[in-house]
Amino acid sequence: MTTPPLKGIIAYPVTPFDPATGELDLPALRRLTDELVDAGSHAVAPLGSTGESAYLRDPEWDAVCETTLQTVAGRVPTLVGVSHWSTEGTVRRARAAARHGATAIMVLPQVYWKLTDAELERHFATVADAADLPVMLYNNPGTSGVDLTPETVTALARSIPNLTMVKESSGDATRFRAVLDLSEGALSVYNGSNPLALEAFRSGAAGWCTAAPCLVPRACLDLYDAALHGEDGRADALLAELLPFLRFIVGHGLPRTVKAGLELLGRSAGHPRTPLLPLPEQETERLRELLEQLGSYPGPKAVVPAPPTG
Repeated sequence: MTTPPLKGIIAYPVTPFDPATGELDLPALRRLTDELVDAGSHAVAPLGSTGESAYLRDPEWDAVCETTLQTVAGRVPTLVGVSHWSTEGTVRRARAAARHGATAIMVLPQVYWKLTDAELERHFATVADAADLPVMLYNNPGTSGVDLTPETVTALARSIPNLTMVKESSGDATRFRAVLDLSEGALSVYNGSNPLALEAFRSGAAGWCTAAPCLVPRACLDLYDAALHGEDGRADALLAELLPFLRFIVGHGLPRTVKAGLELLGRSAGHPRTPLLPLPEQETERLRELLEQLGSYPGPKAVVPAPPTG
């Protein structure tokens, strides 16, 4: 079995925008990135859907990539989302991520036309070859419209040597074990469906890719720690406490809910970029209640030791 370059809590920052101008707020991005590292996140993953990557102009994407990786400064591994509508655009982003020192890249099949198996394979192979970094394939049929089954990702990995990781966000918990079994441990699997965090770890997932640490880092770290050490009762209790919050942020959209939560906590990251709109007032009040219920996790505090590398 291969040793994955990423383990544990992989934190996804939002991309802050100035509330007055709507332009990038790089000082706020630096603060948020520092907070995620200082809180004990085991890796930082900018420019996913939480980071509104699809709504960034190329110079903005480059600035977020460079700023985040410079701020992390090698303190923890980094995973950069490089997805673009075109292979050319994805390759450009993958090379930029490599140039700025990313540990690994993540690729979602962000498509308009439905791609054939041959087209998908060529796209992923071209991107993987261009970056020469470990590649995480991202399966999120709810946003991409493409469902990469365990059989498909295993076949892709056999032909693309540096495709070594899969982020599974379909919501089907059986796929964590299926990917591990079909690949005979050659692929590491990661959970991208927040409510399935504990089930994923118990199925052998190497990590949890989540935006929740932007608001409740300690809760996420405690849950991972309990799962890592086989403390089933503690893990079940922690998840039960966290689940209403996790379901809320997923159900109401990660960029708008995380940014609303940061505002409530006095750590503004501005509004999401249109066509997204800020979280409505009634939902914001419900988010306030959920954060108050998780009041024992107010912000960056304790650090959970990094997961074992062996």
